[in-house]
Amino acid sequence: MKLALELAKRGEGRVNPNPLVGAVIVKDGRVIGQGWHREFGGLHAERNAFADCGEPARGATLYVTLEPCCHYGKTPPCTEAILAHNVGRVVIGSKDRNPLVAGRGVSILREHGVTVTEGVLERECDDLNRVFFHYIEKKRPYVVMKYAMTMDGKIATVTGKSRWITGDAARERVHLDRNRYTAIMAGVGTVLSDDPMLNCRVENGRNPVRIICDTALRTPLESNIVATAKEIPTILATCRTEEEKIEPYRDMACTVVSLPKKDGHVDLTALTEELGKREIDSVLLEGGGTLNEAALRAGIVNRIQTYIAPKIFGGAAAPTPVGGAGVDAPDKAYRLLPVEIQRIGEDILLESEVVSCLPES
Repeated sequence: MKLALELAKRGEGRVNPNPLVGAVIVKDGRVIGQGWHREFGGLHAERNAFADCGEPARGATLYVTLEPCCHYGKTPPCTEAILAHNVGRVVIGSKDRNPLVAGRGVSILREHGVTVTEGVLERECDDLNRVFFHYIEKKRPYVVMKYAMTMDGKIATVTGKSRWITGDAARERVHLDRNRYTAIMAGVGTVLSDDPMLNCRVENGRNPVRIICDTALRTPLESNIVATAKEIPTILATCRTEEEKIEPYRDMACTVVSLPKKDGHVDLTALTEELGKREIDSVLLEGGGTLNEAALRAGIVNRIQTYIAPKIFGGAAAPTPVGGAGVDAPDKAYRLLPVEIQRIGEDILLESEVVSCLPES
């Protein structure tokens, strides 16, 4: 199953909004086939593993990170392939939460005499597909709020300069996540101050869909974001509806989505619902303090990534990761699960799931 998990990760950035899945076929103590879901619309992991077999899989054991599908989608059901190859046993990591499967795959296999073992390395397999499970259940993207800060909690100097807070290794990790998640979101303030590309610089990687929260549609037509919209899918989320204001951006290949206003800015809940309809299953939020605070207040953030660099900026007016008015007492803090800690080069990465984005009352 550990091998199946490693195989599954090879599909990162290429299978969304489908799950990451790996499969290994073992017979007489030997691995005779292995595969993973390589790309959206392509063969599932089980079928790729069977195609890799150099001998018949009759009586073999199939290890798969996710319950095999039992419905027709872009490919035929994997349960049919398993039965056709006369596999004797199937070992499963995660149960599939897709309502079209949700236990039916296991039931079909058992009804046909296949021995099924469930829950092997379940936590690791569940973690692998937290994005898929969230999207299939909520129909909205899984949102990861990422920021880099100094040890005194600053995301820029008092003059607004932020390049670079973290080292090369941390920045490389960020680009791996840009490849992993379907979209990247930033505010128009970031565009105006930094003129970023918000692309992925991983070799053979995939650029995320770029989403700019721009209430008044102030993104410059000459900005890198707009100028490269023909090459990289770009969505401008705005509250403006005037066609004469929107048309120049559409002419540059931007998708302009007009949404309601809430608290003076784009309604982020409405935005995530719209993104879900567009099959955007995950968003890496690389905003400033204003957008981060709005996202937390809207309750759309699922995970926090905090890169901490061994530096001190100081300055009472230097920006921090989350702006706004803040909570008025410690017991009203946004609640997170216990933190996962990694050392990445000279920096530290803290990651935590959000228990609730709404401050406790």
